[in-house]
Amino acid sequence: MQTRELGKSGPVVSHLGLGAMGMSGAYGVTDRAESIATVHAALEAGVTLIDTGDFYAGGHNELLLAEALRGRNRDSYQLSVKFGMLTAPGGGIGGFDCRPEAVKNFLTYSLNRLGTDHVDIYRPARLDPRVPIEDTVGAIKELVEAGYVRSVGLSEVNAETIRRAHAVHPISDLQIEYSLISRAVEPEILPLLRELGIGLTAYGVLGRGLISGHWSAGHSAGPGDHRVLSPRFAPGNVEHNLALVEPLRDLAEAKGCTVAQLAIAWVAAQGDDIVPLVGARSRERLTEALGATEVLLTEDDLAAIGRAVAPGAVRGDRYPTAHMPRLGVGN
Repeated sequence: MQTRELGKSGPVVSHLGLGAMGMSGAYGVTDRAESIATVHAALEAGVTLIDTGDFYAGGHNELLLAEALRGRNRDSYQLSVKFGMLTAPGGGIGGFDCRPEAVKNFLTYSLNRLGTDHVDIYRPARLDPRVPIEDTVGAIKELVEAGYVRSVGLSEVNAETIRRAHAVHPISDLQIEYSLISRAVEPEILPLLRELGIGLTAYGVLGRGLISGHWSAGHSAGPGDHRVLSPRFAPGNVEHNLALVEPLRDLAEAKGCTVAQLAIAWVAAQGDDIVPLVGARSRERLTEALGATEVLLTEDDLAAIGRAVAPGAVRGDRYPTAHMPRLGVGN
């Protein structure tokens, strides 16, 4: 497993990171034993960066990771934790709380649930419109100075917020959706990150499975699967979007890889300051994703992929309409 550095101030991490959200039910029924086995397989394959959120299933994800990581050398992996999103029993977003006192409170619970004395990257999941980003980052800075946090990250914020946050404390990386069908970061966000020396951890690299090569028009989201709410999976949109996958199948076949591997490799090829997060929930899907690190894309390959899926080709927003104002950029 090759490594990449997350910006000028962040840690050196594996070429691919593991996003653990799906292990706690976001995409339907999960298998706890298989989830833990998948974390173990990822670590054994050289994956070091594991991403979670304290609000994933009300802390379930952190407890799951604590079980999976028990007994491991703490210096052999990095934990990236998001905080600040409020939830209610039964699910549903209840707002945000990124006040300095809340930041420290959230971290206390995360450290206990994860069974660790520090997290490697700590980041607000979304911008709290009531709290200046300087106050939130200032609180994390104090936690860095106290040794409870190693690096400060951001998630789904715009260029102005990135500049303001970075002025308070160096930002290691921005976590934001980036894939062949979600390219809004390219005009302004990516150039700014490179100007400031900030890395990018890309989630949604397979469009939540839409461009994985495993989704079909007749497939329906099961109980507890949030994709049932996604505009890109809605009837009328999903058929159009799946048609974008077909030319990728031909390109993948020519490269001797799967569609998912091609899509992940494309994200990784956009710069060595970008770390794709793969949301594998099983060892089978993890093995496929890891194969993307062996896919070397030439300039001709990248041009062909760009012709197959042009920016703006996807139909539908990447989140439900009510969620879009909370994002730093659109689609």
